[in-house]
Amino acid sequence: MNTAAIRAQISRAQEHEAETKQLAQHLAKQLPHLHAAIELPDTDKNVVMTRFVSAYIEQVPDLLDAANAVAREAGIESQIKPVLKIAEQYFAQPLPLLDGHPGLEGLLDEAYLAHRLVEEVNDLYIKHLGQPLIPLDMTVANLIAHQLIGEAFANQLDEAVHHALDEMLNDESFAVESVDAYRERLTSPETGAAWSRWPCLSKQLGVGLNL
Repeated sequence: MNTAAIRAQISRAQEHEAETKQLAQHLAKQLPHLHAAIELPDTDKNVVMTRFVSAYIEQVPDLLDAANAVAREAGIESQIKPVLKIAEQYFAQPLPLLDGHPGLEGLLDEAYLAHRLVEEVNDLYIKHLGQPLIPLDMTVANLIAHQLIGEAFANQLDEAVHHALDEMLNDESFAVESVDAYRERLTSPETGAAWSRWPCLSKQLGVGLNL
């Protein structure tokens, strides 16, 4: 995994944002039109939402590194790594439909793809192992990002994620002996402690969803 390149790309986008405030301006226009279910503090809404988007993007390389490490421990790195490489490629070689979206505003699209990819892999882990790949609940954060990106475009990105997974992961990916041994380790206290550093991103940043 070449997450160092992703980190450098994010750093450049953050510098771009510091100079242009492009994301903040974009979000300021969107805030009045966000779904009523998205809860923000009464003050500094734009600051909070900008911070949320920045953190959502920043989390991607850590998430990919962690997912790769856990898959390696489970003995199914060969099955999971190609999927994670797709998330990496979203940054290195953005899909054509992402053209024309510079800075952090643009990386929100790539980050959404990466987070949704891991979320879908998590669902597969839960199905086959009874535990997620990474016990990080990104559902709320992804729903908020979906709203910020826009329903129609976000649905296109979701479709791209489903297409990638359908071609690369199936039930046979989890039908290896090492998975059975790993299933037992998933429930250990040590495993729980290792993942305790992944709090709910949206709660951490003061953004919620009232469903």
